[in-house]
Amino acid sequence: MEPFIHLDHVSRDYGQVRGLNDVTLSIGKGVTGLLGPNGAGKSTLIRLVTGQIAPDIGSVKLLGETVFGNPRVLARVGCCPDLERYNDDWSGFRVVLAAAYLSGFSFAAAKERARGLLEFVGLADAMHRPVGSYSKGMRQRAKFAQALVNDPEVLILDEPFTGLDPLGRKDLGELIRAFGAAGRCVLVSSHILHEVETLTDQVVLIHHGKVVAEGKVHEIRSLMSRHPLKLTLTGHSPRALAGRLIETEDVVAVKVEADGVTLDTANAEATFRRIESLVLDGGMDVQSLHARDESLEAVFDYLVKK
Repeated sequence: MEPFIHLDHVSRDYGQVRGLNDVTLSIGKGVTGLLGPNGAGKSTLIRLVTGQIAPDIGSVKLLGETVFGNPRVLARVGCCPDLERYNDDWSGFRVVLAAAYLSGFSFAAAKERARGLLEFVGLADAMHRPVGSYSKGMRQRAKFAQALVNDPEVLILDEPFTGLDPLGRKDLGELIRAFGAAGRCVLVSSHILHEVETLTDQVVLIHHGKVVAEGKVHEIRSLMSRHPLKLTLTGHSPRALAGRLIETEDVVAVKVEADGVTLDTANAEATFRRIESLVLDGGMDVQSLHARDESLEAVFDYLVKK
């Protein structure tokens, strides 16, 4: 079966900066998470897939057709961008009405479509209020309604949970999962693994404009577990502490510093247990313990350098 989205050796530059670097990627039906730190290339990939920009090298196809300059295929796509360009004096109803009318609905049909979608996303009671009075979460819901006006086969969501409270996240997550379960293609961009993990087990990791990993969430977590974690411990006897820690099987490097010890471990869980036993059973002095690079960005850096 032909993928909904396909990039073939795609690169895109912004002057001297390469936003996307030789990316080949296929995305099928269901929900897929596009995961990476800020500045990783997620927004460039989304702009390519939604036809806002053209690739410098390679090809981008959506539903089997070239995307850029192709209104026929773009009419089958919905997009919820990270940024918004609302006129704050407009009501939520007018915002979605305009999107429906510009998508080809008659004025009467556009009114009905806007009303139904705003009820669908939980803005029934606020649809006639000015968007300028909306909370960030309400504005996100309005953007989501806009993205659905043309009943798209492919839905692109760029950081859709920004500003949503826990209940709003839950409600929007259910809508996204239902859309993917109906046989559509949903691509959700985020820089938070847990956020994506609530929606799907299929993820693509991107960093420095390259796809560094793709697959199931448990496979990505496995990569993370193999990433050497850097820990910093402080105490009154750093040399004695370093001597005990270097004996730990999974500790691959130890450095004594002025007020403590920095170490790299290939098995964080085992090392934490070892430190705990040193403190409780051995009487070692450990005043603080800090994981210095447990963020996703550190994991991506590790994957890029492999």
